[in-house]
Amino acid sequence: MSAAMYTPEMGTRITALLSEWKLPTAAGELVRRLVAGGHAEALAVVAEVLELEAAGRKERRTERLRRASKLPPGKTFDTLDKARVPQSALLRVQELSRGDFVDHAGNVLLFGMPGVGKSHLACALGHALIDAGRSVLFTPTYQLVQQLLAARRDLSLPRALRALDVFDAILLDDLGYVQQTAEEAEVLFTLMAERYERRSLIITSNLVFSEWDRIFKTPMATAAAIDRQERARGEAAEAGRGARRQLRRRCRQLRERDPGGRSGSARGRTWLQPAKIVVADRQE
Repeated sequence: MSAAMYTPEMGTRITALLSEWKLPTAAGELVRRLVAGGHAEALAVVAEVLELEAAGRKERRTERLRRASKLPPGKTFDTLDKARVPQSALLRVQELSRGDFVDHAGNVLLFGMPGVGKSHLACALGHALIDAGRSVLFTPTYQLVQQLLAARRDLSLPRALRALDVFDAILLDDLGYVQQTAEEAEVLFTLMAERYERRSLIITSNLVFSEWDRIFKTPMATAAAIDRQERARGEAAEAGRGARRQLRRRCRQLRERDPGGRSGSARGRTWLQPAKIVVADRQE
């Protein structure tokens, strides 16, 4: 099969690829010298080979990212039972799968009762982010909390938190599903605070914000943890305006009331957080 005719666009692409691969001398000299020597037609073959190399590199990087992510391999958008997931939540997550929120260190939260598909939806988002070249770590929340707690006892918590910085997004599955001690809640808050406005979190939970005092124990810590998520900036949803008001009202209540105070269960409601938060229907 004959190679395509050389065009200046090919030369630009060759230079861009070589620069991306940190080969500055080749990027600056290869195209110029071959054109000057009357061998421009050879650049069509060079461009073809470099495109194959680029595709191979992308494939190998994606495979490495997927292995490192520990994501369940079968939980993708293709295998998702879309009948179990609210259409609004599915569309929002598919929109977020472009990864723009990662560029701005935004967070994504999915709330819902067990069985509504929030973990599968979050994992599908994680796989899509990897396909887009982002690094993701999937972990049950209790498991990562135990690892950080062990690091804290060994006086190596800062090092453990820095090690997590290699991941653009951490997917914390089932936040609040297992009852936590005050010490466990403290290291979880430390993780959220450390990644605040620097790296992204994707969180699934059966507890909406109004119930997070069951996780973080004290009103001040709960309000601060919610604040770290509410300030993850992004586009607002019309249906989220009521949730925004309720969230802020709840933060004020948490600062004023004792830890035992409750404002009632949110079971059966749909919650939409206004900034980079996706909420699945809470069903009985």
